[in-house]
Amino acid sequence: MMKSFRGGVHPNDSKSYTASKPIETAPLPDKAIIPVRQHIGAPCSPIVAKGDLVKKGQLIATTDAFVSGNVHASISGKVIDVGDYPHPVFGTCLAIVVENDGKDEWVEGIPLKRDWQDLDTDSINKIIREAGIVGMGGATFPTHVKMAVPKDKKAEAFILNAAECEPYLTADHRMMLEQSDRIVTGVKIAMKALGVTKGYVGIEDNKPDAIEAMKKAFSGTGVEVVGLPTKYPQGAEKMLIKVLTGKEVPSGGLPLEVGVVVANVGTAAAICDAVTQGLPLIQRVTTISGKAIKEPKNILVRVGTTFEDAINFCGGFASTPEKIISGGPMMGMAEPSIDLPIIKGVSGILAMAEGESNTGTESSCIRCGRCLNACPMGLNPSMFSILGERGHFEEAVQDFNLLDCVECGSCVYVCPAKRNIVQYVKYCKAQNAAKKAAGK
Repeated sequence: MMKSFRGGVHPNDSKSYTASKPIETAPLPDKAIIPVRQHIGAPCSPIVAKGDLVKKGQLIATTDAFVSGNVHASISGKVIDVGDYPHPVFGTCLAIVVENDGKDEWVEGIPLKRDWQDLDTDSINKIIREAGIVGMGGATFPTHVKMAVPKDKKAEAFILNAAECEPYLTADHRMMLEQSDRIVTGVKIAMKALGVTKGYVGIEDNKPDAIEAMKKAFSGTGVEVVGLPTKYPQGAEKMLIKVLTGKEVPSGGLPLEVGVVVANVGTAAAICDAVTQGLPLIQRVTTISGKAIKEPKNILVRVGTTFEDAINFCGGFASTPEKIISGGPMMGMAEPSIDLPIIKGVSGILAMAEGESNTGTESSCIRCGRCLNACPMGLNPSMFSILGERGHFEEAVQDFNLLDCVECGSCVYVCPAKRNIVQYVKYCKAQNAAKKAAGK
């Protein structure tokens, strides 16, 4: 049996709500609220103004910054506002609001037909950058940055992260069953751009149909499809690399330090669309689930569609939700309302019924050590919460390797004191980043 990583937890995967449900296409929104920041890195600046007419796929916000991601119109219509709107990650963010004209017309020049095998590395990476592709597992790291291998580094392998270890989420699962050709082509393109011949697809073994589908789809390509033990957070990059290659990413390092580049299923499909057809990233598959959703579904939805519109397409609420979560229940973010736009990184929207989420009233750390046993990175999460609570972020970073935390939430899941450990980690990281930015 394949070795697993240390630590981790085994939450109820709750995937039965949507795992067997084919992807449905959501109706186009009456208006799309499209934030200029849907990625890690520098925000984009609008290049359209109120009153402008735009078409689907048209570039509407960009920046010269390397670590960023272009933003395109997801529908055709009229720009009715450029201003601050609610955002699922940043609270509020500058957004471009497009009123749907009902035509759904592509901007001139796309779609097109292009043979990816005729392209070199620079051409592929340029297309990926222009298309605004980011990591669609939730991290939203710009894909062109990940694919740009520095001269002093060498890529040796590509890993398709198909673990989808977060409970409830089944978007990648359904894509593997229904859109395997796009995924395979995207992986081939990525491997060509990286100049590697070794590839892996890592899938948790609670998805046997997806493992079978991917083995069939990748047959004869030299890409190895591997069924992985189901344990959270199997889909974290460092865990996946360790299990599949035996290599360990050093503390503070990136996967490329061990010659590996990792991308998500949705990201691979988006690479295929951009390189072969010129299509920018303007839509994604998202899981809408939870006991408070009347008809849980996997839906193909345009960027800028609101949570409310997506939930209404799933029959609305079956009961008043106790909590709305963007993403999965382990690493996702609790949201204050459903008046939020779906962005590139929203892999799921969960409406949790009363008692469904693993929450409670926070109390003092009882030093039980459960979080140490659960941490896949071998860290001391209890100290992060204690130091974060006291505002001692420098000590957490310097003495306890806080920056190695992948924020998987395993510690929170097992904590009997219901400590909000990940929130303290995020706070300490933010304080550390602010201090660095200030040059202190």
